[in-house]
Parts: sequence; C-alpha cells; structure tokens
Amino acid sequence: MATTAEDVWQLLAELTAAQKETERRQQETDRQIKETGQQLKELGKQTDRQLKELGKQIGGLGSKFGSFTEGLALPSMEKILRQRFGMEVISPSVRVSKEGQHIEIDVLAYTNGNLNTAYIVEVKSHAREESITQLKSILQRFRIFFPEHKDKQLYGILAAVDMSPELRQKTLQEGFYVARIHDQVFELDTPENFQPQGY
Repeated sequence: MATTAEDVWQLLAELTAAQKETERRQQETDRQIKETGQQLKELGKQTDRQLKELGKQIGGLGSKFGSFTEGLALPSMEKILRQRFGMEVISPSVRVSKEGQHIEIDVLAYTNGNLNTAYIVEVKSHAREESITQLKSILQRFRIFFPEHKDKQLYGILAAVDMSPELRQKTLQEGFYVARIHDQVFELDTPENFQPQGY
C-alpha cells in the first residue's frame, strides 16, 4: 500500500496537533509546579510563625510554672522563716536595679534587733547544679544592693520541688539550708547538726 500526499498531510496535521497538546500539558505542569512551590513557601512561613508562637507559649508556661512554684512555696517558707528562724519581715519576689546591675530574690526575710539576720530563699521547681551557683551569687552580691543590711548575718535556703539526693548533699556541703516539698508543703530537709555557711 503506497503512502499518498494526502496521508502525509494527515500525518503532519496529527503530529502538529499532538505537539500543541504536549506544549499545553507542559505549560500546565509548569504552572502547577510554580503553584506548588508558592504553596510550600507559604506553608513554610506559616510553620515558622506557628513554631515561634509555640516557643513563646512554652516560655510563658515555664515562667508561669516558676511563679506557681514560688507561690506554692511562700506560705510554708514564711512559716519556717518566722517560727524556726525568728524573721520579722518576709518579702516575696524582690527585684532591685542599681547602676545597671540587677538582682532578683525569690524570698527575702530579715529581722533587726538581737538576731540581726537575713535569709535569701531561692525557689526552684527542679533544682540543678546552677541553682547552687545562682544562690551563692545572690548572697555574694546582696550587700551591694542592700547596704542597709550590711551588718546582718546572711544565710541561704534552696527550696525545690524536685532535687536529687546528690544535689541535696552538695547544697548542704555549700552551707545552704535545703527545703523540699512534702504533702504540698515545703519543709526544711536539713540534718539536726547542720552548720550553715554565713555570708
């Protein structure tokens, strides 16, 4: 069977139509790829925003939990500070700024007169090694921020919801009192013969 000119023209017309269809499909695919790229970029931005927001919420939750722990500690620590140590003034959440320096004390308790003593209480939900360093730093800098208490004997108490036995031992060795939560109340967890380190 011989191919006629008409067959060739027919074949060329079909080929041209097929090529146009391929180009149309290619353009459609390019458009979809571009659209998908835009959607992915937008999704990425949205995910970044959500992660930032989540980070803020988690940070806020941490500080709320810290405030909750401090609030939980205050009534029982106040009782200990008054009854066991004879403190007259008990102030929660003391913040002082002086010449560009800052100090933040969870609980400050003191008494004048014969006792003439002050206690710094650092409250932690989970005590760590840094908690001891932080308490020590506050005690060492205390008189700079509170010159009116410069002649007082100064002691530290680390109060924690959660504290390992090793950390408790280290805290006591540093000369700090330890208070831990028991039945939703903070109690001193210090041996009878404990000798605190005065500052």
